[in-house]
Amino acid sequence: MTESNPTPSLLPQPGKQNILVTSALPYANNVPHLGNIIGSVLSADVFARFSRARGFPTLYICGTDEYGTATETQALAEGVDPATLCAKYNAIHRDIYAWFKIDFDIFGRTPTPQHTEIVQQIFTRLWENGFIEERETEQAYCPAHSSFLADRFVEGECSLCHAAGARGDQCDACGNLLDPLEPAEDTKAESGEDRKATGWLLNPRCKLDGATPERRKTKHLYLRLDALQPEVQSWLDNASGSKDWSSNAVAITQSWIHDGLKPRSITRDLKWGVPVPTNLPGLSGGDYDGKVFYVWFDACIGYPSITKCYTDRDDPSGKNWEQWWKNPDNVTLYQFMGKDNVPFHSIIFPGSQLGTREKWTQVHKLSTTEYLNYEGGKFSKSKSVGVFGNSAKDTGVPVDVWRYYLLSRRPETSDSEFSWREFVDANNNDLLKNLGNFCNRVVKFAHAKLNAVVPDYRTYKDADGSLKKYKEEINGLLQTYIENLKATKLRAGLSTVLSISAVGNKLLQDNKLSNQLLSEDPERCNAVVGLALNHLHLLANLLFPYMPGTAEAILDQIGVKGSGNSRFSIPDTWTADIIPPGQALGEPKLLFSAIPAEKADEWREAFGGEELRKQKQIELEKAAAKKAQKEKDKERKRLKKLGLASGAGGESTQATTEKLQNLNLTDGIDGQAPQELSKQESA
Repeated sequence: MTESNPTPSLLPQPGKQNILVTSALPYANNVPHLGNIIGSVLSADVFARFSRARGFPTLYICGTDEYGTATETQALAEGVDPATLCAKYNAIHRDIYAWFKIDFDIFGRTPTPQHTEIVQQIFTRLWENGFIEERETEQAYCPAHSSFLADRFVEGECSLCHAAGARGDQCDACGNLLDPLEPAEDTKAESGEDRKATGWLLNPRCKLDGATPERRKTKHLYLRLDALQPEVQSWLDNASGSKDWSSNAVAITQSWIHDGLKPRSITRDLKWGVPVPTNLPGLSGGDYDGKVFYVWFDACIGYPSITKCYTDRDDPSGKNWEQWWKNPDNVTLYQFMGKDNVPFHSIIFPGSQLGTREKWTQVHKLSTTEYLNYEGGKFSKSKSVGVFGNSAKDTGVPVDVWRYYLLSRRPETSDSEFSWREFVDANNNDLLKNLGNFCNRVVKFAHAKLNAVVPDYRTYKDADGSLKKYKEEINGLLQTYIENLKATKLRAGLSTVLSISAVGNKLLQDNKLSNQLLSEDPERCNAVVGLALNHLHLLANLLFPYMPGTAEAILDQIGVKGSGNSRFSIPDTWTADIIPPGQALGEPKLLFSAIPAEKADEWREAFGGEELRKQKQIELEKAAAKKAQKEKDKERKRLKKLGLASGAGGESTQATTEKLQNLNLTDGIDGQAPQELSKQESA
């Protein structure tokens, strides 16, 4: 991962398959947990490494998304300005990804002159082309410091559960969406927002100074997604890769299209953000002084702006970035993210690109994930539940084991679970007993019995054709691996690597590699060892996208000279002759070490054991209360029906009425319905 630019910067090459890879820009106000890492940056890293090893010019872009209300709120909580906060978290993210061996071409940031320039350029084209409209809305205004307030800067009592300290966008106690002020009318239906508040704040106050906010009118700008819908729909129908997107990406996108796209507000009353340009014909500067673009509008534009920082460095007039981002005929764009980010990448950013009437590189493949949960619960930084990016290394477990486990559990089609027991088993069984055993057995035998050089395996005739069948089986698996990676089916690709390793172990077992084989049939022994060493070379290349450190260790042991990514190449066909006879081998070393089984319990306790038990107990109580409520509702209906029947027969309904009145519909903890866990805590 690097911020500095290579010389020269990588640009698309004519006549080649140029690959542009992005992972969702992580928000610069928190520490990423393992679910964040596998959902975007690690998955994208695997695909970028694979593409490079296939010989494709590949650019991998990422960086921190730093603007928005959440940043200002967190900065306020930490007592610093937003720029200081973002610099702190950018460094935290950078260190975490470096430890996880995420090989970005650049890991940048959004608060740059390049970002402001491109965001304002895109907005200007949209304005000129009629895809921006002005609307007057009512908003909370603080008279104490004379400023309109974003929803998160208003706090008060939730009108639904009456919890104190609810925010103007959501109550963390009950999980419901809120408005900062009691709606005078149903204005949300006209605002174009997809959120639908169910409550509001009682006794609202400004988060900054505690003043009571007023309701005042203000203007905001809206992106006319409704006018762009026919073009977005046509693009989705005709985009070459859209039919192969992850299933949740397709479902979420089609849901938005089916419901009908609506204008969406793209401005907010904040100081930290890209300012709205006020020098455009027809745009009143006085109405938008002090307003900035909303983060969901400008965040995806961070991809081209960070690219410009890489390709054009500090040249403000540089246009090299356009060779990647305005070159759809020669560049294929792959984007990786969790499912929460889908609409921004499948609807809003493509719609903005289309509305500029310029020729943009648009997404070919969206590869998205579901959620990674933790030991039957959810990750929570504030409650120290789960493993976060900066604490994984505290276990002392090598990073490649972490990469393997997360990628083997990548939540591609449904939620998956992080389990310490499975983590330990994955190391001890998948890696140590399969891959580690194969490598150690072959290299150690060659060192001990064959003078630590590759034997002459080319003279063996293979009369029974068994080694030929072995090569054919490996080549079949190689094709499966390539197809899986091309389709971003990363779990299946990793599983195929283990299958290839297992075939290698079977080769040694079937041929009974031993001193006896060496003495009784030395030519066959040489052929088996030579084939196995070439097999290890293939395995190293196929492992490189997933476990780069392990791949390098294998190449070192089989005597491949050099260092860095240039050593790795994934072939179309395995010829089994890359490692030549006579090549000196490196020292045999264990690729993996066993993890004691009891470490699973130790780590589970260390990473939120007590809080996790509380979390699970709350969930159990919620489920029990829900079940009890259903039973009560069922009984109420039965008694009501019985009462009506009794009344029709001329009988007294007093007993039925008393039973109905005795049904307590709010049974739960302390007489209240159990509250949901904070959505922010589970994010």
